[in-house]
Amino acid sequence: MTDLSATTSSAYKQALEVIASVEPRIAEATRQELADQRSSLKLIASENYASPAVLLTMGTWFSDKYAEGTVGHRFYAGCQNVDTVETLAAEHARELFGAPYAYAQPHSGIDANLVAFWSILAHRVEGPALEKLGKKNVNELTDADWETLRNELGNQRLLGMSLDSGGHLTHGFRPNISGKMFHQQQYGTDPETGLLDYDKVAEKAREFKPLVLVAGYSAYPRRVNFAKMREIADEVGATLMVDMAHFAGLVAGKVFTGDEDPVPFAHITTTTTHKSLRGPRGGLVLAQQEYAPSVDRGCPMVLGGPLSHVMAAKAVALAEARQPEFATYAQNIADNAKSLADGFMSRGAKLVTDGTDNHIVLLDVSAFGLTGRQAESALLDAGVVTNRNSVPADPNGAWYTSGIRFGTPALTTRGFGHDEFDNVASLVVDVLKNTTPGTTKAGGPSKASYALADGIADKTRSASAEMLDKHPLYPGLDLS
Repeated sequence: MTDLSATTSSAYKQALEVIASVEPRIAEATRQELADQRSSLKLIASENYASPAVLLTMGTWFSDKYAEGTVGHRFYAGCQNVDTVETLAAEHARELFGAPYAYAQPHSGIDANLVAFWSILAHRVEGPALEKLGKKNVNELTDADWETLRNELGNQRLLGMSLDSGGHLTHGFRPNISGKMFHQQQYGTDPETGLLDYDKVAEKAREFKPLVLVAGYSAYPRRVNFAKMREIADEVGATLMVDMAHFAGLVAGKVFTGDEDPVPFAHITTTTTHKSLRGPRGGLVLAQQEYAPSVDRGCPMVLGGPLSHVMAAKAVALAEARQPEFATYAQNIADNAKSLADGFMSRGAKLVTDGTDNHIVLLDVSAFGLTGRQAESALLDAGVVTNRNSVPADPNGAWYTSGIRFGTPALTTRGFGHDEFDNVASLVVDVLKNTTPGTTKAGGPSKASYALADGIADKTRSASAEMLDKHPLYPGLDLS
């Protein structure tokens, strides 16, 4: 990261002084968060470091404006500047991803997915149902008509990737709203290789005949052939929805091209704007033109008032991602993930799919005699920030898990390269080898408690500090 100017550093310092004049504890927590992030190895695949420009954009008076509706068609007056912001965010998104249409209002990834789901239902179910009822729009429906429409909307089928195979909660996991909205089934990965078997996905789709086929992942360490997924969707008459929240930066940076770029093949593509895209926390929906009218109804169909200050920050982040240097950054993310994976495997650690070709490395910690929760906690004690994650057919379920998910976007932003990620692998393995599971009060094996050998946490933090000091976070920013 490049040094911040004295002006930028002064701006942050003065902002915290203003905050402290009202609630000093919030200002102190903010300072402490920066200190914690500076001193730890951030390896959570869904986190990154936004630029000062993106962060500053969120702290403006756009936060004060209500703007339900769409550009040029708002339910509040005085939205001309919000129109400018949303237009620019959508323009950058279309140009960056080569999408016919972009919708910048979703507040998060799950909101983007909900907009996509309901847009598909509106396009594929509501429209034909209205035509069958002889009505032009929902305002003409009687109570009996509404009951008919609700039954139609509530009995559609969704096929998504299972959670333990690397899918996301919003891809039909039953405790999630997506699993309650739809009659859902899930496809998995090959039990031997951990890889997607497209023939099996196609077989499942032929049997189930879903309205929506969801592709994409949050913990699958390989690339997906979206051309094949579109072929499967077309064969069974499904809408292909791709959730690229995790790997959007690799699409934007042209690491994923051809059949691995979902945007040309998906009817609707959703994403977050943070993670590998390195923007503010928020969502986007990209769509083929036929779905645009339905997606435009995201507010008030699913969303409340758009967060105009975050849309502004999205526009700034997307503008950054259109610069040539972002492509170099994206390639470094993938290269560094391979270095991390190779570093683990060279030290005897077991990885799901035996490697990676995206930004994710999924480590099976059962070989260390640990659950994911124990490993996550022990690593955190040593200053390594990760998150536990299920592995295929996980015997410990989604809470305790048997895996740890690592991601390379954040430390790549700081400038880490091959040698550092190999060293990170060494430190992680050392911590896990020196962690032992605890026991329950009844004397049985515990899935949560653990013991870390004396001196390991300090040793790891010291070794991490040497690397982190060479790649400072927001250099030049002094909040003391």
